[in-house]
Amino acid sequence: MRLNHLDLAVPDVALARDFFTSHFGLHHRETLGRDGLAILADDGGLVLVLSRWRKQGAAAYPDGFHIGFLVETREEVDAQYEHLAAAGVEVQPPSAMRGGWMFYLTGPGGVLIEVSWRPAPAGD
Repeated sequence: MRLNHLDLAVPDVALARDFFTSHFGLHHRETLGRDGLAILADDGGLVLVLSRWRKQGAAAYPDGFHIGFLVETREEVDAQYEHLAAAGVEVQPPSAMRGGWMFYLTGPGGVLIEVSWRPAPAGD
């Protein structure tokens, strides 16, 4: 069994779709309805579904809830930070945390996003 998809509720599906395709390399597969649901995918087969939040305002995700993008090198974390900052996305610089090199940002709809690199465990 493998995790197939995540479905995030966002107030503006088109905005979130464009954000994830522009800044995180996800591929747009399909948008249904009048931007009611967008289906994105990564190169590894994970599908990210963005659904229109049916209530006013953003979804109330629990404290600490986030999605994470893991990269191969510390330099990739820095490059992603530079890309986002240059695009005008509000993001704090990367730093050493929990044994890795990472940063967080808040994406459309209040979704917390982590970009991180972690060194291989000793002996690998």
